[in-house]
Amino acid sequence: MQLSKHFKLEEFTRSQIAARNGLSNTPGSGEVKNLENICYEILEPVRAKFAKPIMINSGYRSLEVNRKLGSSDSSQHTKGQAVDFEIAGIHNLKVAHWIKDNCDYDQLILEFYKPTEKNAGWIHVSYNEKGNNRKKVLTFDGKSYENGLPEMNYKYDKMGNEVIV
Repeated sequence: MQLSKHFKLEEFTRSQIAARNGLSNTPGSGEVKNLENICYEILEPVRAKFAKPIMINSGYRSLEVNRKLGSSDSSQHTKGQAVDFEIAGIHNLKVAHWIKDNCDYDQLILEFYKPTEKNAGWIHVSYNEKGNNRKKVLTFDGKSYENGLPEMNYKYDKMGNEVIV
């Protein structure tokens, strides 16, 4: 099922945990609508800006899959309201800053961030219906959460490519 121009439902429901444990990871119509909202409000604009495919690490999770992961029953993933993703070759910090400045979102978390590694970790972003988004921004380094995102400092390499330091 196509959720938007560049995203299919299968990308959001693929789960090794579900496959290994014989668990269903099929969203209902409400969760599918929420996934469509994330696609149109966040992922499609991000893809247009960076002109590269987005790799979804985790999208929808059934309650059973979510519990196997050890995540909270209240996780927005179980409602189809959250997605974890990366873009190959684009610094996660740069993408997170762009989302913060250009999209409506509920939560934006730069997860497992390491300043010295271009694509360490991933971006977690969630979306509720318009008017119900908190615009909460966090950075998680694997040990603790901090409010906001690290600042971006740029320099240029010998080839003139922008490098975030």
